[in-house]
Amino acid sequence: MSAPEYVRSRFPRLSAVCLVGFLAMASLAQNPAPQTTTPAAPPLTPWPQAPMPQRNAHLYSDQDYSRGKRQWPNPFVVYTVREVAPLNVANSGHIDQRLKDGKLYLSLNDAVAMALEDNLDIGIQRYNLSIADTDILRTSSGAVALGVNAGLVSGTPGGNTGTTAAGGTGTSTTGSTGGGAGGTSIGVGGAGTGVGGLVASTQGEGPPIDNYDPVITGTGGVERSYTPEANTIFTGTNVLNQNLTTANFLYSQGFSTGTLMTVGFNNGRTSSNSVFNTLNPTLTPNFRFELRQHLLSGFGFNPNLRWIRIARNNREIADVTFRQQIIQTVSQIENIYWDLVNAYSNVTVQQRALGLAEKTLSDNQKQVQAGTLAPLAVVQSQSAVASAKQNLVSAEVNLQLQQLLMKNAITRNMADPILAVAPVIPTDTLNINEQYETRPVEELISQALQQRPEIITGRLTLTNNEISRKSIRNQMLPTVDVFAFYGASALAGPANPLCSNTACPPPKPPTTGYNDAFQNLFNGSAPDKGVGVNVNINLRNRMVQADQVRSVLEYRQAQMSLQQTENTIRLQVRQAQFALQQNYVGLQAAIAARDYAAQNLDAEQKKLRMGASTSTLVLQASSNLTQAESNVLIAATNYEKSKVQLDLSTAETLTRLGIDMNDAEAAKVQHLPKVPGVLPANTNDLTQPNLTPIPVPGVNVPAQPQEQAPPKP
Repeated sequence: MSAPEYVRSRFPRLSAVCLVGFLAMASLAQNPAPQTTTPAAPPLTPWPQAPMPQRNAHLYSDQDYSRGKRQWPNPFVVYTVREVAPLNVANSGHIDQRLKDGKLYLSLNDAVAMALEDNLDIGIQRYNLSIADTDILRTSSGAVALGVNAGLVSGTPGGNTGTTAAGGTGTSTTGSTGGGAGGTSIGVGGAGTGVGGLVASTQGEGPPIDNYDPVITGTGGVERSYTPEANTIFTGTNVLNQNLTTANFLYSQGFSTGTLMTVGFNNGRTSSNSVFNTLNPTLTPNFRFELRQHLLSGFGFNPNLRWIRIARNNREIADVTFRQQIIQTVSQIENIYWDLVNAYSNVTVQQRALGLAEKTLSDNQKQVQAGTLAPLAVVQSQSAVASAKQNLVSAEVNLQLQQLLMKNAITRNMADPILAVAPVIPTDTLNINEQYETRPVEELISQALQQRPEIITGRLTLTNNEISRKSIRNQMLPTVDVFAFYGASALAGPANPLCSNTACPPPKPPTTGYNDAFQNLFNGSAPDKGVGVNVNINLRNRMVQADQVRSVLEYRQAQMSLQQTENTIRLQVRQAQFALQQNYVGLQAAIAARDYAAQNLDAEQKKLRMGASTSTLVLQASSNLTQAESNVLIAATNYEKSKVQLDLSTAETLTRLGIDMNDAEAAKVQHLPKVPGVLPANTNDLTQPNLTPIPVPGVNVPAQPQEQAPPKP
């Protein structure tokens, strides 16, 4: 047996041995030798890999952007534009249901439900869920994830959860605000930083990934050329006239194992005036099927599925951030509602104070006329009336502002003229006699560390960093690719009539066509097969060395950031509990002070009637009572806000209020929230502010429209 024949007979066996050898080398390279010392496990571990997100069919029947369009029965549907629902800025039907006689009657449960449907902060954040879905679809093809902003949207004014002078609540917001669209803050753990919403560093770094979507490339063309010949020995003509027709196709697809498959099919048809061609025209089809497999760098699922896994984790981060947005916004709505209740109560307090000041002024004027009181007392009473009017006007203006803040927080569009002028009537009121109840602080901290969205987001960020670490570690290896291919060529065509017997001695070849050539491609008459290895070794590899160390450093940094987040949460929970306890004690003290001020005013009024007191002392006692009643309102409001803040710090807002996240995602509340511990208010006692602009000296006040007289019959 000759050497070439021996090689051909042993070729398949040698190919198999080479493949087994390279796979063994790859397995050894992917599993480095164990270290002599085992480091201690870090206290902060990544979160488990997020699975493929599931969608409720009734919510996402046509809006699941994590999957592509169905190509059956129309395979060309993937080339059409995918429509997105237009922006809806109309308010939900809850507004019309709560409007009565031109007034918006609103309970705290109604306010929370309407905010879940119409609040713009929540609406902006809701789009991030679908944006994250598009990254899952994008990375399924092997492309890089674009990322999604994971910060909170803070565009709704009012209901500030910051610390107040009267022992208010703290805040659980982390990161700097205003860095993203719509006032979004920089995401926790770096999820919302960098280009495209991802960390602009080593996250997602690794070997190149092939395109997982099948791609067909086709080339077709017709060419006609005239070439002057300097030597007629090879063509038999002075000017070579050729007609070339090509129709080539290439199919390529990558796989998550680091495998690339290509199938090329080329067709050529050439006709010319050459007298030495045996066939004219000549048909030369050929094909090649080739597989390429990474053995070191780019081998396995870890580096090739990294972007898909990161996109799924980012989708989970978007879910957690949306949950955090709901918690934050609902807490803000509760605070705005209690501020509104406070404003109404303050108007009532200031009206009573004004009424008492006016009565004192009237009594003093009568006594001055009777000659039993000095005229200076009337001047003093007039000053007290003016101060009471100023306080009432301030309270009414603040009430109008709180109504605007509430309507802005629970609606998408305030352009409705009826809604713009409709006063908001809160049907729930402050419960100043509520008993103080709280759980042990360690139980609250444990609850917060399990449920706080910042913890979940931080651990998912660690998971993404861990994915990048493994991918970069694989990228450090040399590039060793093994490939194998099989192909064939064929030749067909009729005999060249220009070829003479001298140039083309008989017998002349039979006339064949494209069918004959196509059959010859697969009958093994002219095979083309082989295997090979491509090796690319970076002798210094400094760039990947730096990326590998940087990925570990960023992982450690993320761990420390997560630890800082845990410490911050512990501090916030303790502060929230301290504020709750402090505000409850402050409320009890304010109630006692109010009761004393009321009794003192009553005593001074009795003394005045008996001639044992003066109007000055009565006015002073009245002022003290007004201030004491205002202090009770402030203390009661702060106590309610401290309860809201404690729920916010422990992430129990959704559970305590019974909020369904499916309703929040769909922007359609089917289950009305139930805020515990609220009391129904007597809406008949609520006083509406005077909407007529207050005249100020030196300022032109626009004239108010006057009623027209009815037409005469």
